[in-house]
Amino acid sequence: MKLAQHYGDKPAAELPMLFQRILSNCTLDWFRRQKTRRALFSNLSDFESVDDDGDFDLLENFVSPADSRESESAEDTTRRAQIFQEIEEQIAALPGRQREAFLMRYWEEMDVAETAAAMGCSEGSVKTHCSRAVHALSKALKAKGISP
Repeated sequence: MKLAQHYGDKPAAELPMLFQRILSNCTLDWFRRQKTRRALFSNLSDFESVDDDGDFDLLENFVSPADSRESESAEDTTRRAQIFQEIEEQIAALPGRQREAFLMRYWEEMDVAETAAAMGCSEGSVKTHCSRAVHALSKALKAKGISP
């Protein structure tokens, strides 16, 4: 659909290359969104077994992970809070457009087109701002000893 909507006026010889680029970008965007969603939420259907009769109770089947926040020490909790604070400070220190693009793409989970429309710029600019923001954050956090 994007190929037809945005590139219908292009010569036929360019269409295969454009299609491959659109497909590649859409696939990458989808996987990024899925990775973020999996990190934040778990799918309740993952807990169901194949032979269930449809009655599923999460509390009956929930097993708390060994490294959950309830069992972590006060030192770990404090360190986690400090890391989050440093990440927030580094995000706040980004240039405005980079911060805006980064937060829309990764915090708000907007796709490139939505972000571009909200920012009033091209999709390429959004990708550039996001890339620069990620690299700047990575460099600043590594300098502070914070690694993924």
